[in-house]
Amino acid sequence: MDSSALAQLTCELVGGLGIFLLGMKNMSEGMQAVAGSSLRRIIGAVTHNRLLATICGVVVTCVVQSSSITTVMVVGFVNSGVMQLSQAIGIIMGANIGTTITGWILVLKIGKFGLPLLGAAAMVYLFSKGDRWRYWAMSAMGIGMIFFGLELMKEACAIIKDTPDFEAWFQVFRADSYWGVLKCALVGCVMTTLVQSSSATLGVTISLAFQGVIPYETAAALVLGENIGTTITAFLASLGATTNARRAAYFHVIFNLVGVFWITLIFAWYIDLIRWIVGGDISTAVVVDDVATYPNTTRAIAATHTIFNVANTLMFLPLLPWFVRLLNRVVPAKDFKEKPRLTDLDIRMVETPALAIEQSRKELEKMGDSCAKMLQWLNELLQQDDPDRSLADRLKRREQVLDSMQDEVAEFVTDLLSGNVPHAVADEARRQLRMADEYESISDYIANLDKFDRKLRRDGHRFTPEQRKDLARLNGQIAEYLGKVNQALTQDNRSVLTQTSVRSDRVRKELKQQRRKHLDDLSAGNIPPQVSVAYLASLNAYARVLDHSYHIAEAVSGEK
Repeated sequence: MDSSALAQLTCELVGGLGIFLLGMKNMSEGMQAVAGSSLRRIIGAVTHNRLLATICGVVVTCVVQSSSITTVMVVGFVNSGVMQLSQAIGIIMGANIGTTITGWILVLKIGKFGLPLLGAAAMVYLFSKGDRWRYWAMSAMGIGMIFFGLELMKEACAIIKDTPDFEAWFQVFRADSYWGVLKCALVGCVMTTLVQSSSATLGVTISLAFQGVIPYETAAALVLGENIGTTITAFLASLGATTNARRAAYFHVIFNLVGVFWITLIFAWYIDLIRWIVGGDISTAVVVDDVATYPNTTRAIAATHTIFNVANTLMFLPLLPWFVRLLNRVVPAKDFKEKPRLTDLDIRMVETPALAIEQSRKELEKMGDSCAKMLQWLNELLQQDDPDRSLADRLKRREQVLDSMQDEVAEFVTDLLSGNVPHAVADEARRQLRMADEYESISDYIANLDKFDRKLRRDGHRFTPEQRKDLARLNGQIAEYLGKVNQALTQDNRSVLTQTSVRSDRVRKELKQQRRKHLDDLSAGNIPPQVSVAYLASLNAYARVLDHSYHIAEAVSGEK
């Protein structure tokens, strides 16, 4: 093979693959932006029903166009405590089916229209002012790039076919025996591991088969191996994650390994089944301008990929409870309670901004629940004659946890905003940054309220029984208001300000009455100065808790 042909082959193959991958990325980002709210509803509706979870995995992966992104995302959800292992397993199986949509997109005979589609969509993307139109255009640009890149790869593979020495090297990989099938599957696994995209290696495989460089049987074996190679992404994302997150990643590996194992045992019968389903002679060449190609192989390869994953999923579905128990045994829980963390996630989570923002919102919900618990613990401590030291320590630790949670949310959301995200997601991200700061401030003031009481006790004083009763009533009213705000955050209730205005007004009125009553008591001269200072500081702290809760309600309602 002369140097000019080798240079042409390298340029066209690498260039085509690069354009193909960029097209997949653009199509994925465009579809996510358009369907972001729908994806969040789908993820939120996932239950322990294994069939519904599988369907969810199919739909989400069809939109994001990558099983690797979906599985990394699921590992992240499990790692942060948003999703249970049984739910994650169902979504991972569905993701393996959803990723086969790429093959069927490539079956469409619009290869020659890829470049015009890319150009037309680029015009809409550059000159459209509406967000929705721009992201639809981005998706269309992605589709155009996919087909243009595929055409370039096909032309590069034609060079291989015209070079006897190079074509002879490819003939070494033939799936004409059991070991040959395993060898081809291993090649597909290695290729996908290196490229980190089963869609890309699928495109290369289709290009080789389309030009007749490799037979259909070899292409089918390569596709089986690509299913194993794609598991490396989620596996890497699980390193250093919680036990459940590692279990989810290991299931992805087991699912594909077991599937490829049993399919290779019946490979010859499986190939005959695909031939029968697809119909026609897959190996028949179509000659155009003295150039022979094998277009039927594209449809056959897509069917091979889909039927394998559907059959494997149907086989695993009844066994899911057993696999959950197996994973619990193989990856035992640690001796200590693991703390789910947001920043342990792989940065690839940011590739799905519409879903990543949902995860950070779940973290905010945890912060809201923590603040509500802290108010409850504080009220118990204030009323106890001998404060429970373990409860006081728990309140203090929870305040420190909320500090780190704010840092995690800020880091995650900042990474998210650094990418190309839709305006709706960017607005939500900014609101989340504000709410994380407000929740952290609430925890600070609750911790301060406990400090006021402890300092007072150390000085040999206590709030009077009447003051403790008033503070308990105020604490209850603020806790009730914060609970409604937290509920609005969970339900994304944009009417929270109007629905809770009566409660916030009642709390402000209660604060004014207690201050006035305290001033009246001071006139009687029966309250020690230390108690007076601590009581006024406590009222001010409760007022700040109310203010920060109100600011969260503003953020939930969408006010600037």
